[in-house]
Amino acid sequence: MPARLREDLPRAVRELENVFVPAADGCRLAARIWLPEGAESEPVPAIVEALPYRKRDFMRRRDEQMHRYYAAHGYASVRLDLRGSGDSDGLLEDEYLPQETADVAHVIGWLAEQPWCSGSVGMTGISWGGFNSLQVAAARPPALKAIITLCASDDRYADDAHYMGGLLLNENQIWGTVLFALNALPPDPEIVGDRWRALWRQRLEANRPFPGVWLRHPRRDDYWRSGSVCEDWSSIRCPVYAIGGWADGYSNSVARLLAGLQVPRKGLIGPWAHTFPHNGVPGPAIGYLQEALRWWDHWLKGVDTGILDGPQLRVWMQESVTPEPFHEERAGRWVAEPGWPSPRLRPRTLHLGATGSLSGEPGEPAALDVCSPQTTGLAGGDWCGFGNEGEAPLDQRLDDGRSLVFDTAPLEEPLEILGTTEVVLRLASDRPVALVALRLNDVAPDGTSARVTFGLKNLAHRTGHAEPEPLEPGRTYDVPVRLNDIAHRFPRGHVIRLAISTCYWPMAWPSPERVTLTIHTGGSSVTLPVRPPDPADAALPPFAPPEAAGPTSSQTPLKPPHFRRTTERDLTTHHVLHRLISEGGDLEVAAEARIEEIDLDLGHTVERRFTIGESDPLTARTEIREHITMRRGDWRIAVHATTELTCDRDAFRLRARLEAREGEQVAFDREWDERIPRDLV
Repeated sequence: MPARLREDLPRAVRELENVFVPAADGCRLAARIWLPEGAESEPVPAIVEALPYRKRDFMRRRDEQMHRYYAAHGYASVRLDLRGSGDSDGLLEDEYLPQETADVAHVIGWLAEQPWCSGSVGMTGISWGGFNSLQVAAARPPALKAIITLCASDDRYADDAHYMGGLLLNENQIWGTVLFALNALPPDPEIVGDRWRALWRQRLEANRPFPGVWLRHPRRDDYWRSGSVCEDWSSIRCPVYAIGGWADGYSNSVARLLAGLQVPRKGLIGPWAHTFPHNGVPGPAIGYLQEALRWWDHWLKGVDTGILDGPQLRVWMQESVTPEPFHEERAGRWVAEPGWPSPRLRPRTLHLGATGSLSGEPGEPAALDVCSPQTTGLAGGDWCGFGNEGEAPLDQRLDDGRSLVFDTAPLEEPLEILGTTEVVLRLASDRPVALVALRLNDVAPDGTSARVTFGLKNLAHRTGHAEPEPLEPGRTYDVPVRLNDIAHRFPRGHVIRLAISTCYWPMAWPSPERVTLTIHTGGSSVTLPVRPPDPADAALPPFAPPEAAGPTSSQTPLKPPHFRRTTERDLTTHHVLHRLISEGGDLEVAAEARIEEIDLDLGHTVERRFTIGESDPLTARTEIREHITMRRGDWRIAVHATTELTCDRDAFRLRARLEAREGEQVAFDREWDERIPRDLV
C-alpha cells in the first residue's frame, strides 16, 4: 500500500530552499530547511539528514515528503549536502571520512544555536545517512539527543557493499560506479552563482574510480575500522532506533546494535528492501513517519509517547512463498522479543548425513565432493534489493542442481526461525584460495526451492578478516559460516535444505582457480535459531497506515522508468552474460523527468553486464555504465562514467573512464587503468 500523501498537516511550513552553513574551516555546506510556522517565537527541536545525494534535484521530492512532514509536526527539519556534493563547497573524497563526521557534528552545533531551535537535535538517514548517523552519534556532539538509523551497518567491512565473508561483492563496483558518476556532477548555478564552473572543475579533477579505492583494502584493516561503530560500542551515548528490512543488504546490524549498545534502543525489521518503511516494498508498508515522531517526541520534546513501553525488537515473520522475481507483498505477521539477544530462542542443530540428509542425529560419516560451475548463483537475485523488478532470488532449483544439497525429512510441524543460522563445515580444498556459498532453502512438496537466507565465506578468511591465510590443499579444517539474519516460518510438510556451492556469480567474485571442496559430513552441522510460538504476538498493536507529506515540487516524467534483466548463454563458448538496463535507476527520478519548480530536466540510465564462462573463473568480467544528464535552458550537463573489472590469478585489472560535457563541449575526459593485487581474494 503506497503512503498516503497528506496536505491536511497540523502546522504550516516555510521552506528555505538553500542555507549555507559554515563548516569549522569556513567551507560552505548547503542545506535545505523546513521550519514550522511560529518556530522563531517558539523554538522547536531540529532533525538533520546528511547525504551526498543532491538535495536540490534528484532527491528533491523524496526529501519533501519526509522533511515537510516532520516540520508540520513541530520540528525544524534539515537536509544537508555533504562537503563536495550537491551545492556544498569542497571535495567528497571517499565514504565516511573523519572530515564528514566533523562537518556534521559542527552543523548540529550550529543548528542548536539558531533562534528557531530549542537546542535539541536528532539525526536520521537511510543507507549513507544511516551510517553517518551512527558515526556522528559516536562523536557525541552535545546537542545530539537521539538518532534513527535505517538500512545501515555498524561494521563497514563485514556488512557493507564491498565484501561479504571476505569475498569481493560485485556491489563494490556497482555502487562505486554510481558514486563515481554522482561525484562528477556540478553544483547548481542558481544556488552558487558564477562559481559553479570552478567548483565543478575541482570535483572533476579530484574524482577517482571508487571501486579501486576499496579493492585496495581486501582485509579488515584500519581503513574499515574507521567509521565502524562496533569497534567501541561505548562511544555511542544517545538513544538509537535501528531499522532494516529482510530484502535489504543491511539487516544483520540491527541485532548487533541491540546486543552491543548500552543506551536506550529499539529495533525494527520489516519485509522491505532498501527503502523507507512508509514506502516499503515488499509490503506491507507501515506508518513509519508516525513511529519516528513517537521516537522524536520522546527524546527531543520530552513527551511520554510510550515508545519505550513495547518490546525492544519487532520483526516481520515471513511466511513461505513461491519464489518470484518481484514481490509486492510478503505474507507474514509481526512478532516481537522483549530484549535481544532473546533467551526464548531454542537453537536446534542438524547434522549433515552421508546420503544428503539433514537430521538431528549424526549419521555415518562420508567425504562428499562439490565443484560447481562458475555460473552457480544466477538464481540468487541482487545482494541488496531496492524494490525493483527482477531483483529477488528465483527458484533455487537452478542453483541447487549445481550444488551439494542436504535435506531434512518433510516437517511434521511448522518451524519458525529468528536470527542467525550458524553452519560449521568440516572441509578440505584442492586449492589454496577457495570460497564456499551456503543457502538455506525452503523446499515445497512440489519441489519448488525458495531461498530463505544465505552466507558466503572466503576460506582464506576462515579464522578472521584481518590476517587471512591460504589453505593447505588436502588439509581438513572446521570452518564456521554465519548466514544472514532472517525470520521465516517453514510450513508443515516442507523440507529444509542446505545447499553448498563453490561459486556464487554474479553476486560475488570467483576464486582464482576452479575449486573442488570435500565436505566431511561427520563434523558438519547447521544450527537453526528456532523461535517458539508466543501468544503475545497476537496482541501487538498495529502500526498506523503509511503516510507522508504531499511534495511541494512536481516531477513530470519525460520518459518513464524501465528495468530490463536478461541472461544470455552462448552455447559455442559456454559463456553466460547477465545484463541489467535501468532507465531511472537508483536515483529517485524517472529515466527522464522535469522538475517545474526549479526549471530542470534530469535523466539517469544504467547498464550493468556480468560475464563468466562455465568452467574458467578467470573469464569473469563486469562492466558498469552510468549516464546522468541535467538541463535548464542553454545549461546542459552530461556525465558518463564507466568501469570494467577483469582479473588474472594474481591481480584485478580495473579500467575506468569519466567524461563530462557542458553542452556539446567536452569539459573533462580521463581514463584509468589500474592493476590491484588480489591478496587471497
